[in-house]
Amino acid sequence: MKLSRKAEYAMRALLAMARTSDTSTFSIQDIATRENIPLKFLEQILLMLKNGGLLRSKRGVGGGYQFQKAPQRISLGEIVQLIDGPFEPIHCSMMIQHPGDKCECGITGGCSLGQVFMGLRNQVNDWLANTTLHDVLEREKVRQPVSFEI
Repeated sequence: MKLSRKAEYAMRALLAMARTSDTSTFSIQDIATRENIPLKFLEQILLMLKNGGLLRSKRGVGGGYQFQKAPQRISLGEIVQLIDGPFEPIHCSMMIQHPGDKCECGITGGCSLGQVFMGLRNQVNDWLANTTLHDVLEREKVRQPVSFEI
């Protein structure tokens, strides 16, 4: 199970913005260059994030994108949901919540495999919902080497 490249790029773009400042305006070109993301693809992604309420755009000279919501309040789950939709590892994991529907395997209300993967889905969704951009940036700080240069 992999997240889409689009979801990965969305997270990388938002992290690049969050490393600077909550109030800065970022040009699409700068983000694309810094994160090595194809410009046209990034335009689509940032528009999705704007429409989802995470970013706002500023037109004109010095325009670009700004955070609509503070990075400390943006979870990875929100980003993934906006870009990829709900995380469903297998179709049957969704059937557990719809007792009258049948799985592809023919079992009404979901099979045992669906129940197992529903647990995985719930764990992944909980982790994504509780991990923010700020949390990811905090991990970067821990990994950066200490410099003793004068």
